[in-house]
Amino acid sequence: MSLEVDIRHRLGAFSVDATFSADKGVTALFGRSGSGKTSLINIIAGLLRPQSGRLSFNGDVLFDGDKRVFVPAHKRRFGYVFQEARLFPHLSVRHNLGYGRWLARRSRGGADFSRIVELLGVGALLDRAPANLSGGEKQRIAIGRALLSNPRLLLMDEPMAALDEDRKAEILPYLERLRDEADIPIIYVSHSVAEVARLATKVIILENGRISASGDAATILSQPSSTISRREAGAVIDGSVDETDTEHQITIVRAGKAEIRVPHLNAPIGKSVRLQIAARDVMLATSRPEGLSALNILPATIIEIGEPAQGMVDVRLDCGGVTIVSRVTALSRDMLGLHAGKPVHAIIKSVALDL
Repeated sequence: MSLEVDIRHRLGAFSVDATFSADKGVTALFGRSGSGKTSLINIIAGLLRPQSGRLSFNGDVLFDGDKRVFVPAHKRRFGYVFQEARLFPHLSVRHNLGYGRWLARRSRGGADFSRIVELLGVGALLDRAPANLSGGEKQRIAIGRALLSNPRLLLMDEPMAALDEDRKAEILPYLERLRDEADIPIIYVSHSVAEVARLATKVIILENGRISASGDAATILSQPSSTISRREAGAVIDGSVDETDTEHQITIVRAGKAEIRVPHLNAPIGKSVRLQIAARDVMLATSRPEGLSALNILPATIIEIGEPAQGMVDVRLDCGGVTIVSRVTALSRDMLGLHAGKPVHAIIKSVALDL
């Protein structure tokens, strides 16, 4: 399944000009407010007709400016989850979800109701009214309704923007599960590095309506830019739960040959997890230190050292087959004699990896 986008559209003094493709997994449209993310996702949904270009999904042409083809939103069979849940207040959760199934019957097929309920963990909510749901619960119902409409593609426009940190923490595991188990591509709009690091397979950065960078999440999020601050940039690592120390509430995540200790995760052994390790949270030592509270002291080899910026350098490391980035001062680089190929130890506090 592949979405092919090549469109241009002007909105007053602002214009959107974007060319990219998106396949299975989560493709994040990432950028600051006003960068054109919502305009672009509305064009994909068919809510906004671009002035020129071409848009297709799985070979079906949805828009072609030259041939004057424009398939309206209700015929594209795309699910859309907005910033606000937009549930019907007079209907129960069960009947809100049922509206999605009604839309599916208008097309063909339909997702299994019980599977979606289990996937999103909403079985206990079915008889409630939307007014009696938390913000995170409302968004899960909105996602379920979209999935039950049997979409070919799921569009999500900053679905957690209106939620507080506790509600975000509540819904993120369900979005991860959706990414891993739903067999459809997902376009996810966000301006949060933390969200994108947890969820995205591919990242497309938008600036002033143009794509400034695109690629896999690990590559894009490790590079500071005008959109990703030096404070936020770092490594994105995929691993699996290897062991849990219930007494000390610590979980060991294995990534490559590296064992990384993080605060307790409520996850079974073998579950896939993703870690974001900010470069500013990684210290370096030329010999293994002793007497530290930091639980992660990882043998590493320097791959490369970036150019200095504001007195700092990014040091890219191979830690047992996974890449971690450390940000140190240029003075530390010189004092430690850091260079490509040099063996070092990467030191990471577990509390810096709170998921």
